[in-house]
Amino acid sequence: MFKVLVIAYYYPPLGLSGVQRTLKFTKYMSKFNWQPTVITTGNVAYFAHDFYLLKEAENAGVNIIRTEAFDVNTIIGKQYQTVTMPKEFLRKILSRINKAIFIPDNKKSWARKAYKVARELLKKEKFDIIYVTIPPFSSFVYAAKLKKEFGIPLFVDYRDLWFGNHFAFYPTFYHRYRHKKLEYKSLRLADKVVAINRKIKEKLLLTYPFLSFNDVMIIPHGFDPADFEYNEDNVEQSQKMRLTYAGIFYENITPEYFLKAFKQLSIERPDIAANIELEFIGHLRKENKKLITELGINEFVRDHGYLDHNETVKRLKTSDVLWMMIGNIRNADTISTSKLYEYIGTGKPILGSVVEGTAKSALQEYGASFITKPDDIQEIKETIISIHALYLKKNLPTPDRDFIQKHDRIKLTEELTKAFQFYLRTEG
Repeated sequence: MFKVLVIAYYYPPLGLSGVQRTLKFTKYMSKFNWQPTVITTGNVAYFAHDFYLLKEAENAGVNIIRTEAFDVNTIIGKQYQTVTMPKEFLRKILSRINKAIFIPDNKKSWARKAYKVARELLKKEKFDIIYVTIPPFSSFVYAAKLKKEFGIPLFVDYRDLWFGNHFAFYPTFYHRYRHKKLEYKSLRLADKVVAINRKIKEKLLLTYPFLSFNDVMIIPHGFDPADFEYNEDNVEQSQKMRLTYAGIFYENITPEYFLKAFKQLSIERPDIAANIELEFIGHLRKENKKLITELGINEFVRDHGYLDHNETVKRLKTSDVLWMMIGNIRNADTISTSKLYEYIGTGKPILGSVVEGTAKSALQEYGASFITKPDDIQEIKETIISIHALYLKKNLPTPDRDFIQKHDRIKLTEELTKAFQFYLRTEG
């Protein structure tokens, strides 16, 4: 088999959507004659852990090497401890402090340790490809050093933009310069760039003209068909329209406008509100729970907290409509969250409160979608009323099945491994 060295900070048992893409790629690589070895973090505290996903990787025969190094989360928790996300205003302050101090990010210490571990491994073992997934961006810096030292082809997977990232904070000109310089030097050493969507590809090509169109390939997020094979018999059924959100809220991703829209609905059309059940899976956050109480809509809300991935998927499958949002922020058009494509895998109707960009385009192609502006309370309320009317008539829209199949994780992994082999055949 061919061998690929994967460098990925976010990997099970860490949870949340950031681990899904790399996990599923490594799970299915062996189907296409590629054996992955993953260098990832050690026993670190984090906002969510999912040992079900870890078992999935282990059952797939993925070789996992864990590296222990200083991480900012070790300050607030111990090994494999799930820590509570601080209030949003405090999280933003801490995030800005981190971004002011650490360039390119606060995972530098881990990335340096992972580099040393990889270096020793590459001295003893032959690998055909190095594959690094970002963020964290410091991983790319050190993966580029490995490429320079060992001459092994380097693929970098952009799950988000680096320079100009939608959550970037550059307190000084030097911060902007340093980030761009580091990315430039790393990209110069990369052999192939993988981007999750066209917008990220466009921005990379505009920012770094030395990249050619063929240097950057697009492999979107997707869903794993195996996740949808579990039956949902143990999930209680509802006689009401179940409208579900799965994930976390932070920065511009907030339930504020949606909840306020539902409050208006409960006043103007209490008959409709009484027939809707709002489900939240993940981290609803204290400030949002407080808002729900202040609005007086607790009776309509069910907060399940963080669930293992398989339990989350079961609840998505028993929902009638799924909700997601992406608010207004710089470069929000490049965001196409992993969660959206898991929603797409269910085949359920989706209410998307999103800005113009990749996510909106995907929803339009999906077909079974209702799209509103992220902060238009009136529009969200009226859209919920329209959805409920279709629900009562059993006439909710059905999706484009061809579009769904394009995002099968097995097919996407095949695309990636074909790119590996094509590069080796033409450049090796």
